[in-house]
Amino acid sequence: MRPLIGVTTYREPARWSVWDQGAALVPESYVEAVERAGATAVLLPPQADAGRLVGVLDGLLLAGGADLDPARYGADPHPRTGAPQGARDTWEFDLLAAALGAGVPVLGVCRGMQLLNVALGGDLVQHLPDGSHQDPPARFVKTEVRTVGGSRIAAILGEDTQVNCYHHQAVARLGDGLRATARSADGVVEAVETDGPGFVVGVQWHPETDLSDLRLFEALVSAGKKG
Repeated sequence: MRPLIGVTTYREPARWSVWDQGAALVPESYVEAVERAGATAVLLPPQADAGRLVGVLDGLLLAGGADLDPARYGADPHPRTGAPQGARDTWEFDLLAAALGAGVPVLGVCRGMQLLNVALGGDLVQHLPDGSHQDPPARFVKTEVRTVGGSRIAAILGEDTQVNCYHHQAVARLGDGLRATARSADGVVEAVETDGPGFVVGVQWHPETDLSDLRLFEALVSAGKKG
């Protein structure tokens, strides 16, 4: 059977056909990337019972999206920090805690990497210089990142790689048990991971926007198969 990879989703207003109402959604490129990597994507909108859901998953993909509530890491909001989405924050922190407790492989993308860092006791830079890592309203910034030799992310992607970034926040103080394993030329942390055999990786960029390169998703699926 194909591994089951849970993909977190947003609750957002949406329009389609004749409808204009709230929806649980995620860009379909996440689903396609998981499928092409050899797994089945299971969409996870904010709800209850994170522990029970994680118990049937082979991996967890924390998707990108809105800024985390700065109260989660003891900070006041920066003027450019987005409005908090409390239900999603709570849901994803619960999912992540359950996954880490059960040894389920985790890949955090953009917001997902920031959530991983905050969940483990780190904090964030709430606003980077305008235009440095995103081109609003919807243009990715091509960014060269260099990985740390001997890291899991280096084994997956090699020493240098070009990625698609769209973030105005970044990791500041690292969470407990995390290490920075890739940075951009300006020093911004672009990947983190835990030490040890378990697969817990976060990337600040958006690998789902380049379906010609599935290496990160294949690594998550492979880790899920081993579990």
